[in-house]
Amino acid sequence: MTELAFGGWILLAFAALIVGLSKAALPGGNTVAVAIFAAILPAKQSTATLLVLLIVGDIFALWAYRQHADWRTLGRLAPAVVAGLVLGAVFLVVADDAWVRRSIGVILLLLIAVTLWRRHVARRASTTAGPDGSSRPRWPAATAYGSLGGFTTMVANAGGPVMSMYFLASGFRVMAFLGTAAWFFALVNIAKVPIMISLGLLTPATLLIDLVLIPAVLVGAFVGRSIARRIDQKTFERAIIVLTVVGALYLLV
Repeated sequence: MTELAFGGWILLAFAALIVGLSKAALPGGNTVAVAIFAAILPAKQSTATLLVLLIVGDIFALWAYRQHADWRTLGRLAPAVVAGLVLGAVFLVVADDAWVRRSIGVILLLLIAVTLWRRHVARRASTTAGPDGSSRPRWPAATAYGSLGGFTTMVANAGGPVMSMYFLASGFRVMAFLGTAAWFFALVNIAKVPIMISLGLLTPATLLIDLVLIPAVLVGAFVGRSIARRIDQKTFERAIIVLTVVGALYLLV
């Protein structure tokens, strides 16, 4: 902690604020936080440090939106997500810090391509209607997005944009989107904790940094909750796409 400059702490606090905001209102905005943490801390340490803050945000999101989840969608994603998590854990073992940093940048760049591609073809994709009237992408889409989401969230805590695009393609309204995302990331992030501990990335020093930054997450979450009550569907979708692009470009530049 003493090695971080004052400016570094300010940026980390801003990133923590974004974590809370994204969990409560704009999933996908976490890419900005991922970029900031990776720029200030060693890449692997940044992944573990950010994970704890994401879990704090998940707890708030569950409290706010827990009743709006679509469990059928979550069940469809589960097998592919588990496979992606395993692949991500193996990658963290074999890759050095420089490779992890480069991978974060490449992953976010790929997410932009996935986002633009999915938005272009979603209107033509074959779907089946869900009981609530929303559309449901078929199993190949669930497999592709689930495995990529599991891998990116394990390696870089960057699964938000991938899964946001999947939930958008599923036709969820704002609250159903936020509720499904809340349960998805809460379960996935908690599952990552023992892996991070076993890899030696989640340490007392990491937790101490998190302890300082948790208030910023809570402030962002309460602000995000207020935004979610007022935002319309089109603005919501556009904001998610823009945040994905901004987060990727920030890290690559």
